[in-house]
Amino acid sequence: MAIDAALPLIVVTGMAFEARIARGPGIEVVYAARADRLERALEQALARGACGVMSFGTAGGLAPNLAPGTVIVADAIDAPSGQMATDSAWSERIASALRVALPGTPLARGVLAAVAAPVVTQQQKAALHARTGALAVDMESHIAAAQAGARGLPFTVCRVVVDPAGRTLPPAAMVGLRDDGTTALGPILRELARAPAQLPAMIRLAFDARAARASLVAARRAMQHAGAMSAA
Repeated sequence: MAIDAALPLIVVTGMAFEARIARGPGIEVVYAARADRLERALEQALARGACGVMSFGTAGGLAPNLAPGTVIVADAIDAPSGQMATDSAWSERIASALRVALPGTPLARGVLAAVAAPVVTQQQKAALHARTGALAVDMESHIAAAQAGARGLPFTVCRVVVDPAGRTLPPAAMVGLRDDGTTALGPILRELARAPAQLPAMIRLAFDARAARASLVAARRAMQHAGAMSAA
């Protein structure tokens, strides 16, 4: 299938803040936290035409040595339906651009797990890593990979570790996420008022998220500068 470089790159994320970082010229961003909403939005975007699909944003760490802020350029997605490879040439161009532009930022290559339900506890992360060997996990990459593959479009992944493998996410971290990928503060505050012992874990998560966001912004800029936000 011939790829028309004049068509936009479709970037797939789960959360609104990731979408804001991804946006730029020649980019159409699709995001939602709920899988059916994401699938529907992605189908509509691809129907309008695309030169490729990139999964972009944060991920939960599975490999024990990956710190928050580590950038992962995936070689393959381990999904519930099976393993799907990324475009090797495109992924290598992204990794090379990041190595040159961000020498102080940890970069990892390997398999990314993609799941339909959140992986939140240290035990769940360890079990998924043992079963798949994946470096990290998200809930959107398998959807993006499947739809790109069905249309013969090149697909790649650039994700950043937010919560490391050795950390369990507190319930307060999950309650504020809306289906559309935005975050509601009220439910988080109510959960912390109900169980204030979660506060130290939420503070740690805030520092992890800050590191992840900084790496994500830097990676996005580096890819744009190197011309890697395109499959061509």
